[in-house]
Amino acid sequence: MTGTAFALRGVGYRIGATTILDDVSLEIPYGRVLALVGPNGAGKSSLLSLLTGDARASAGEILLGGRPLRQWTARDLSRTRAVLLQANHVAFSFTALDVVEMGRAPWIGDEGDADERAIADAMARTDVVHLAARAYPSLSGGEKARVSLARVLAQDTAIVMLDEPTAALDLRHQEDVLRIARELAGEGRAVVVVLHDLSLAAAYADDVAIISHGRLVAYGAPAEVLTEERIEDVYGTPVRVIPDPDTGRPIVLPRRSLSR
Repeated sequence: MTGTAFALRGVGYRIGATTILDDVSLEIPYGRVLALVGPNGAGKSSLLSLLTGDARASAGEILLGGRPLRQWTARDLSRTRAVLLQANHVAFSFTALDVVEMGRAPWIGDEGDADERAIADAMARTDVVHLAARAYPSLSGGEKARVSLARVLAQDTAIVMLDEPTAALDLRHQEDVLRIARELAGEGRAVVVVLHDLSLAAAYADDVAIISHGRLVAYGAPAEVLTEERIEDVYGTPVRVIPDPDTGRPIVLPRRSLSR
């Protein structure tokens, strides 16, 4: 997969009299990881909802594969993009395997053994094979997050969108999730991930977009976007940005003054 997955042109989003997003323009290519970052309430998850087609832009246009997003059918969308939301609710006591299998729903009716391969690969990638027979409600928050990610991977789409996928995870599995994102991009997929951890974003994303007060304030390579001055302006707190001794990528640290 090459070229542009999404193109946003002057996109705005309003709920009633409240402007959530205003005049957002950017292109999201295949083969790269884009991290959406910004303060709480900045509009990151709302932008993701517009990209998924779950919400409709109030202004501007979103193109998917060069075609207006509004023209895509639900079936075609489900075969093109997979979405991991912040909240992962399952109404009944399905097993973890059942939940992962749900990711294959868009492909019902296709022939072949693609389902079994996709499910097995997704569960191995997310380290949940040993949870297969467990009831989903009995899992910890982190285990549920990994099983939900496996469901998304099993969907096997060209575009993968993840909304705060590391929020409930321990250090190892945070790194695993972002490594998976990089692997997906390496396979030619477009990956969009909403993150709060700026250092994680800098470590694994090809591109970083900062959203603040509903507007796109910066977009580009992590080292170009994540500067001390910009972060302090957007987040309202002093930080220190230093190069990672292993990768050279930015590490963002808050400046702290501890008093006795």
